[in-house]
Amino acid sequence: MHEKLIILDFGSQTTQLIGRRVRELNMYCEIVPYNKFPHDATGVKGVILSGSPYSVYDANAFKADLSEIRGKYPVLGICYGAQFLAYTSGGNVEPADSREYGRANLSYIDNTDELLKGINVGSQIWMSHGDTITVLPENFKVIASTDDVKAAAYHVEGEQTWGVQFHPEVFHSTDGTKLLNNFLNICGCAKDWTPASFIESTVAELKEQLGDDKVILALSGGVDSSVAAGLLSRAIGKQLTCVFVDHGLLRKNEGDEVEEVFGPNGQFDLNFIRVNAQERYYGKLAGVTEPEKKRKIIGEEFIRVFEEEAKKIGAVDFLVQGTIYPDVVESGLGGESAVIKSHHNVGGLPDYVDFKEIIEPLRNLFKDEVRKAGLELGIPENLVFRQPFPGPGLGIRIIGEVNAEKVRIVQDADYIYRDEVDKAVAAYKAEHGTAPSWMPNQYFAALTNMRSVGVMGDERTYDYAVALRAVNTVDFMTAESAEIPFAVLQTVMSRIINEVRGVNRVFYDLTSKPPGTIEFE
Repeated sequence: MHEKLIILDFGSQTTQLIGRRVRELNMYCEIVPYNKFPHDATGVKGVILSGSPYSVYDANAFKADLSEIRGKYPVLGICYGAQFLAYTSGGNVEPADSREYGRANLSYIDNTDELLKGINVGSQIWMSHGDTITVLPENFKVIASTDDVKAAAYHVEGEQTWGVQFHPEVFHSTDGTKLLNNFLNICGCAKDWTPASFIESTVAELKEQLGDDKVILALSGGVDSSVAAGLLSRAIGKQLTCVFVDHGLLRKNEGDEVEEVFGPNGQFDLNFIRVNAQERYYGKLAGVTEPEKKRKIIGEEFIRVFEEEAKKIGAVDFLVQGTIYPDVVESGLGGESAVIKSHHNVGGLPDYVDFKEIIEPLRNLFKDEVRKAGLELGIPENLVFRQPFPGPGLGIRIIGEVNAEKVRIVQDADYIYRDEVDKAVAAYKAEHGTAPSWMPNQYFAALTNMRSVGVMGDERTYDYAVALRAVNTVDFMTAESAEIPFAVLQTVMSRIINEVRGVNRVFYDLTSKPPGTIEFE
């Protein structure tokens, strides 16, 4: 049983970033709703209170009873969490004269306080709140200030309780990780949560949970389901059957590539079944344009196919899926954060599923943690570092109705785009010995629903526009558009226009996340 830190989620969209930073420090943490603290849990070393979209004095604000938490565990309140601690202890929280948002610098620091050890005056922080603490309770001591915010951080004297009105979890708070590490040291954390320890504990749990039961895994060939397959293979071996559903919405040649790795001639010792269901999916998606409806249709057919395959195999009790933490977060299940979109393996399940239980061994891991676990399992690097691909596949990279012709267009355009970016990266590495700074973490082509007039070979065309997407990101919770060299984009554009029938325009998407998402729908 690993030590754990509990993060109470009061609804902030950066709650998961707190968890991500804590994980980077090799400390296991769990995010739970603000009002569902696991009082019976063992191994809890400390508690963090997240931010919130509410003000503490709002009628609908999320409020928690901290009477059994304060004094028992070290507590760190962040933004709303800090204001909530002060407000419920008799302090005053009021609207700020102007919204305090963006970069600020600490102009005063109490260097004797454990939370601020190693942090100096001038340290940059990130503010994001419309309220401020105007009066602290008597036993609350200011330990850090900015020019505009006196109580930027405080310590409750006589308690291991702290509050900061800024966000140490975001990249812009330059000493934020140091502050969080100081808090973990205050909590007495061993910080021993690693990919190897995750695999060891997860395999043991799977062995105990599954026993001699037969299991079906939803295998796509992406890193998530591949790592799930590795875990299950290590835990139960041939009791695992991997069902690969080729729904006709995969990247070019991907179906055959997946079979080559996981099929009978591949390196994994497991049962592999390929289901070619392209026409079935195209029929269900005909005439459907609304993104969420497409997701639900793809998700429901996904489950129906598994039910059918399970009946052919015989008694199968468990369905395993490669759901990861960002999927859970964006589906609104990771505490109180708002729902952004549903994923077929989280928010889009039909009411009736013909399996005893759905198992998601990766649901608490961020993407880079999944990759580290994959390498630890011995999965080949080319598979571990394969680009992320959404469960609904090209169904959400095709705006509007999905059909075979549109799938062909986006497959061919995407193949060209990835090929040219990969060649440019390889050429840079060969010349400089390192990857270029612009190298994206994810890049793909999508098909817009826009058609426009063009001229090709002195003839009028009326064809589609392809949009190119490339982002740089660490955790896929936030992302920036990658600055791919213009010459590379020009080459991609030229090849797509000349080689992909049905396309006469190519766009490059500059949108960051937020406000956009990485995928198009």
